[in-house]
Amino acid sequence: MTSNSEIDRQESIPWHRTGFYSEYNTILGKYKIESCLKYMHKSSVLDLACGDGFLTSLYCQKFKRVVGVDASKKHLDEARKRLPHVQFIHSLIEDITFEEQFDNVLLLDILEHVKDPHQVLQVASRYLKPEGTLIIHVPNSNAINRRIAVLMGTLETCDELSPFDLNVAGHRRSYVRSSLISDIEKAGLTVIDSGGIFFKMLSTPQMDWFLKNGLWEEGGFGWGRVGAEKKDWKAEFCRACYEIGKEYPDDCNIVYAIVKKNE
Repeated sequence: MTSNSEIDRQESIPWHRTGFYSEYNTILGKYKIESCLKYMHKSSVLDLACGDGFLTSLYCQKFKRVVGVDASKKHLDEARKRLPHVQFIHSLIEDITFEEQFDNVLLLDILEHVKDPHQVLQVASRYLKPEGTLIIHVPNSNAINRRIAVLMGTLETCDELSPFDLNVAGHRRSYVRSSLISDIEKAGLTVIDSGGIFFKMLSTPQMDWFLKNGLWEEGGFGWGRVGAEKKDWKAEFCRACYEIGKEYPDDCNIVYAIVKKNE
């Protein structure tokens, strides 16, 4: 069993998706789930760790059985308010104990937080059905916005953990796609696909401001095409960032891996 100090640490992390830079993080969350749904199948999902339940809410109507696990009681309180019909369990991933296995297990933005990612991967796979799919997302330290930040001098290296990363988000490590795949394989699992989600060229606060305040109307000589059919240009911009991210996965905000158990 893990120590109470780790539970206390997780309880103390203030970050949650809809509370910090919510415009950008809400949009990113929707595209994260769109990416997941391409690989998810059958009827059951185990969400490790589910946080405040925002991402859970985006797929739970598509699956018959959904269980969320999180170490933060305050985040689970929000999740239960959002999804009163979903089962949520208060636990560290390392400590969960139940007999059920699932068609889909999600580890979305969690490996960068935990003490031992190999242990967490092995626990997650324990609750995966033999033909099930494990989906893993982590922030990409080599994303284009971080490479720009290094050239500007606001980061010393791409894998530097900022005070926000450490004290608000609670990150312990950084990942790129190759190091994510390496950790998964060291845990005795097989990666069947990998990629990136959302081409992000600005920092998260800047993206959030831009989405809220950018020139999205053609009359302001923003992103709209003068004289063209009226569109929701902010939505079109976000869709384009998601689509181009498929072409440049190692430049994206998020990198992911699709995993199966070894036979």
